[in-house]
Amino acid sequence: MASTKIFQWDFTLLSHTNIHSHTRGLLLLLLFFSLVIFIATFFLCTYWLFGRCLLSTAAGATPATSLGLDPHTINSLPTILNTKSEGKVHGCIRETGCSICLGVFEDEEMLKILPPCDHAFHSVCVDKWLGSQSSCPLCRACLTSISNSLAD
Repeated sequence: MASTKIFQWDFTLLSHTNIHSHTRGLLLLLLFFSLVIFIATFFLCTYWLFGRCLLSTAAGATPATSLGLDPHTINSLPTILNTKSEGKVHGCIRETGCSICLGVFEDEEMLKILPPCDHAFHSVCVDKWLGSQSSCPLCRACLTSISNSLAD
């Protein structure tokens, strides 16, 4: 007779009210941790997005326009008149278009050649570019050395 009691289950611990209270507790715990993760993610994203802006302005950084070349240096770059000549222009391989505006070079247009890399661009396009950037738009060659040599 004792062997029949071994296989009998005691279902009194699994009453409906006991399971319901455990489920409610687990749900509240899950909700609490979800809220904590959401708030932490929100603050981290806010810091990542706006913290860098605040740090750059607090450090006294100037706007991005100061990263470009000064107007005197931009105006001193070699400018050529585009003509229908085959081959090379000023010793460099001739491009067929401006990589800034993606327009084709037409006859009688003013082109500006960047000395370190000999890339050609529309004069107006590259002047705007160099006002905010100090590198070649095509190969990213640094043009600050030109600015420094003209200042000397």
